[in-house]
Amino acid sequence: MVETLSIAVIGAPGVGKTSIIRQFIYNDFSEVYTPTRTRYVYRPSVILNGNMYELKILDVPPISSFPSSSSQEWLDLRCRGVRNANAYILVYDICCVESFEYVKMIRQQIVEYREGSSSEVPILVVGTKRDLQRQRFMPRRAVSVLVKKTWKCGYVECSAKFNWHVVLLFKELLGIAVSRGMRGNHTAIRLQGALQRNRCSIM
Repeated sequence: MVETLSIAVIGAPGVGKTSIIRQFIYNDFSEVYTPTRTRYVYRPSVILNGNMYELKILDVPPISSFPSSSSQEWLDLRCRGVRNANAYILVYDICCVESFEYVKMIRQQIVEYREGSSSEVPILVVGTKRDLQRQRFMPRRAVSVLVKKTWKCGYVECSAKFNWHVVLLFKELLGIAVSRGMRGNHTAIRLQGALQRNRCSIM
């Protein structure tokens, strides 16, 4: 039986959520910005040491807040499935402090509103547009320390444009999820794109 891991990708407008997902699955990047207006689901497959898992990646449009209840979640089509996700990728633009404040708010609301033990839910904070790092609003180390030490979340920076650390961030999140209950800690992860035959390995 193939297990499914649901991952909600959340971020402010224009941070590059969709670009990260499409680079990861299709090895594709577009210079043209197209706002995410509706929730979109991607379903790539992942093989961990011979065990197959199906990822359900939710590309979530910008939401004003994390749904505080199941009823609120189902009233807003953009939020369907967000509360019950197995893991979260919170994306911000390293050049935009407002997008970081948005991630800060969403992360706090996940902790407050999630049913069950929110401390066990894997959360990875991702700083995008690393290729523009000279314009960043805060040194990488300062952000990393805040996210890892205070928020107790994983942290990765990437560039979807140059496909830098995109695979790494998904490997990081999968590693966290695996270590928190998905059949022990697997280190060898092989990915197979949802709509293509090519396979790539994460070392």
